[in-house]
Amino acid sequence: MKRLFPLALLAALVLSLVWVKPALAGNPANGAKIFNAICAACHRGGSNVIINSKTLKQEDLKKYNMASLKAIKYQVKNGKNVMPAFGKRLNDREIEDVAIYVLKQAKKGW
Repeated sequence: MKRLFPLALLAALVLSLVWVKPALAGNPANGAKIFNAICAACHRGGSNVIINSKTLKQEDLKKYNMASLKAIKYQVKNGKNVMPAFGKRLNDREIEDVAIYVLKQAKKGW
């Protein structure tokens, strides 16, 4: 019985690493500052003043396959259509912070 306890503990640890999604790590407060300074001109309150149907609201992010950290980071870094690329203006950490902020705000409903 004594040998089973460490094995059960190890199994529980491995399973938790496999099935538990990691929390978003970056700095959403920094992301908010950057968003308000750079992004809010077109995306205030999660809207989109250029293409009204492509907002930063949860349902639109899902609809356009943008509801992930990876997708938002790519979009911010590289731009698309009328959205400019910010990869030369923001570093990777800043881009991640903005993406985390956008995802958190979308989940809260802006």
